[in-house]
Amino acid sequence: MAKVDIYTKAYCPFCSHAMALLEQKQLQNPSLQINEMSIDGNMALREKMIERSGGGYTVPQIFIDDVQVGGCDQLVALERNNQLDALLLKN
Repeated sequence: MAKVDIYTKAYCPFCSHAMALLEQKQLQNPSLQINEMSIDGNMALREKMIERSGGGYTVPQIFIDDVQVGGCDQLVALERNNQLDALLLKN
């Protein structure tokens, strides 16, 4: 099962939507690892997110097995196109 890293901020509706989708997937596949990292007030973590994403400074920033997915819109598009499960079930 894949490992998901998601950088978030409090009160971000896109972060909440992405987390809800990932948590739904986790209910279907309990071995799915979701690592939510809040960048609120943590400049070092925010800088790490920006570096890791190649300059992406908006949240959420989502990575599946260290591959950048993008943000909420990209995650939802993968789900809509029936591609998200394949990424999450790798390994």
